[in-house]
Amino acid sequence: MSCPRCQKPESACVCAAIDPVDTRTTVVILQHPQEQTEALGTGWLTHCQLRNSVLRVGLSWPSLRRLLDCEVDMKRWGVLYLGAAKEMPRPDEAAVLVLGRSGERITPAAPILRGLDGLIVLDGTWSQAKTLWWRNPWLLKAHRLVLNPPARSRYGKLRREPRRESLAVIEATAFALARLEGRPELEALVLKPFDLLVSRLRPAPAPPAQPDGSGPSA
Repeated sequence: MSCPRCQKPESACVCAAIDPVDTRTTVVILQHPQEQTEALGTGWLTHCQLRNSVLRVGLSWPSLRRLLDCEVDMKRWGVLYLGAAKEMPRPDEAAVLVLGRSGERITPAAPILRGLDGLIVLDGTWSQAKTLWWRNPWLLKAHRLVLNPPARSRYGKLRREPRRESLAVIEATAFALARLEGRPELEALVLKPFDLLVSRLRPAPAPPAQPDGSGPSA
């Protein structure tokens, strides 16, 4: 059985840590249909944690305007891009990069990042996210954002990521929002339910061996 609110197995319910956060930036989560049943998926948790967010499940939409049912300026939106920059920065360099269509870094990036109204996030496995990217050509009108996190995903060994900079949807969104809005504390606030989820799904450490090499007595 799954919890109706957090949609996680009841044994891994994280409702106690859900505490919606207000943000200036609107977040649109495009979720691949097959991602809905993933125990480790975080698209829905991200939506639960962000009051100013929209989650849509599907493969394609005619435009962001139709998806949101309101007028939008795509020049004021960013999408977390699946590709990499031609020259990825060192860990001590920029946390969020803006790329041109050929993968080149656009500098200075700060004016573009400060002017964003919204952030689009693709939710699914690597191949599912690529499907969402190619089936929604209007995404090409948004600024391509690439993250440069200082550490690997908190998933650890729970889930294998394709690249060092790959993060869970909730991690990537929290990381980006904290920097777009200049609110460092935002990242930890958004990640509360994810931290609880990881702690509940991570295998318990093996008990220490006894001096004679045996395990603990029954």
